[in-house]
Amino acid sequence: MMIDYETLKIIWWLLVGVLLVGFAIMDGHDMGVGTLLPFVGKSDVERRVIINTVGPHWDGNQVWFITGGGAIFAAWPLVYATAFSGFYWAMLAVLWALFFRPVGFDYRSKISDPRWRSTWDWGLFVGGSVPPLIFGVAFGNLFQGVPFHFDDNLVSYYTGSFWGLLNPFALLCGLVSTTMITLHGAVYLAHRTEGVIQQRAIRAATIFGLLLIACFAAAGVWLAYGIEGYVISSAVDAGGQADPLAKTVVREAGAWLANYKLAPLTILLPVLGFAGALGAILLARANRTLLAFVSSALMLVGVIGTAGASLFPFIMPSSSDPRASLTVWDSVSSYTTLGIMLAATLIFMPLIIFYTSWAYKVMAGKITEAYIRENDRGAY
Repeated sequence: MMIDYETLKIIWWLLVGVLLVGFAIMDGHDMGVGTLLPFVGKSDVERRVIINTVGPHWDGNQVWFITGGGAIFAAWPLVYATAFSGFYWAMLAVLWALFFRPVGFDYRSKISDPRWRSTWDWGLFVGGSVPPLIFGVAFGNLFQGVPFHFDDNLVSYYTGSFWGLLNPFALLCGLVSTTMITLHGAVYLAHRTEGVIQQRAIRAATIFGLLLIACFAAAGVWLAYGIEGYVISSAVDAGGQADPLAKTVVREAGAWLANYKLAPLTILLPVLGFAGALGAILLARANRTLLAFVSSALMLVGVIGTAGASLFPFIMPSSSDPRASLTVWDSVSSYTTLGIMLAATLIFMPLIIFYTSWAYKVMAGKITEAYIRENDRGAY
């Protein structure tokens, strides 16, 4: 392979970002629909309409979640080991919440008892709302630094607690994540439905879009003036072997904004986040729902890209021992591993995108109450 090690590290930082954005766009609208299910659907048949907008696709969209986790494990093994031990209970909470989704989709309409169906409706709400909240809280803690350190054998030790993760700034980031995913789900629901359900979905898109804009702006101001960032203060061999302890890191006020001065074009990412959210609201209210979904997807690119650009080159800063902070340069796998993974990605990712696009095209169209009644036994 003709790509040098430093470039491979950057490529995999970008690819992990692409996988996170893909997960947010594809599985995010499923989760957003699940979050809205008990509120937008007022009757059993309306809730079945809502469920069937995502029913044929939700499990396929989980591929992005699984692939993202696998990519972090293979490309950034130290990040995977440290994050999944430090955020152990938070990750378990995500998995426990996700358990409600397959069971809820498959068994919710098998029994006509209203209490049975209502229970699974709230289960799908939990499966849709909890993961985005926890992922946002996790990102909020990354900006503040995670309490971990390494010994001389590079074994990581997490010294924090689950309750320590639930600090005010992290909870605000959790609100950013929850509102952006719910907005995305509301716009998708408006595109796949009609009548009163569509109108409620558009109203939800307006509410959560405005909340997202407010929370995203508040998080940016807080990050700029209330949280110290991290800066590498020593020379770094970007093309060298991974050694997270071979550098010096200091904390400075306003450091998380430094990349916007070094690379001014990155300011387009937060602009895209705000513009995408506002565009999704206006387009949905104008009944241009497909364009609204595209605008919402761009919003996700902007918000997630803003987090990545602000943190770069840090992936997981350490508040206990700043020099142990994991970065793009010193937390990666070997040159050979990254090269083989890149080749596999270039082959299989286009296939996944092609198949997913084809599946959505085949099963496109509005889901109506008449469709549910005509397919009472076959529909979710």
